[in-house]
Amino acid sequence: MNIHVLAVGDVVGDAGVEFLSRHLPALRKLHDVHFTVVCGENAACNGLLPAQADAIFAAGADVITMGNHTWDKQQIVKYMEGNPYIIRPANYTRRAPGRGWGVFDGPRGLRIRVVDLIGRVAMDTNFDNPFTKIDEILKRDQADLTLVDFHAEATSEKGAMAWYLDGRAQALWGTHTHVPTADCQVLPQGLGFCTDLGMTGPSQSVIGIRPDQAINRFLGGLPRRFQPAEGPCKLDAVLFEIDAGTKRCLSVQRLDVT
Repeated sequence: MNIHVLAVGDVVGDAGVEFLSRHLPALRKLHDVHFTVVCGENAACNGLLPAQADAIFAAGADVITMGNHTWDKQQIVKYMEGNPYIIRPANYTRRAPGRGWGVFDGPRGLRIRVVDLIGRVAMDTNFDNPFTKIDEILKRDQADLTLVDFHAEATSEKGAMAWYLDGRAQALWGTHTHVPTADCQVLPQGLGFCTDLGMTGPSQSVIGIRPDQAINRFLGGLPRRFQPAEGPCKLDAVLFEIDAGTKRCLSVQRLDVT
């Protein structure tokens, strides 16, 4: 049996949530998607609010992943503890609330493991090592397929993780940079990989925020609370076709909506 897994790039702002709500259902239907994972950590620009999580699930997400802005909106903490379908990076400290992975029901009884990891290069080095953490996780719950969202800054760290997991997971995609990459590929032992999905939100922006705010930051201006840009939006996503019998990814392709 071949299944189609859709991974959707970081949702930015209310406009990104609205654009996702309008376009994700049709995208899932058009490509016969069986399982959908959406990165939601920027829906409130920095962080995610419960109402936004509800909207992302209503649009068709089976699982929501988070990243370095997981705790920027404290309202999400209780929500995360009560909802197993939203996960934060597994290599946060053990004292952090929430879950870093889960095993979820897929089509025809398949058990799909989704793991959220965060990188350490050019990020907060207080995180546990993502490479050793994924080794621990793969020894635990039994699953038919494993999907990994690697929320990281460095392309090299994402690429190294993909090769590290080739033959042990079926798909790995990067999030965090909000810039879609053109390197969709299947590695020799059957792992589908894309360095970064991109984002879902304002297209006339600097990674989703107002350009003037980004310029102000690089000119050394006073810090300001980031605000999503106005104007047209886009949805960046990648589709993985996986043979559940051989546990190999067959194809990886971009599915971007503008």
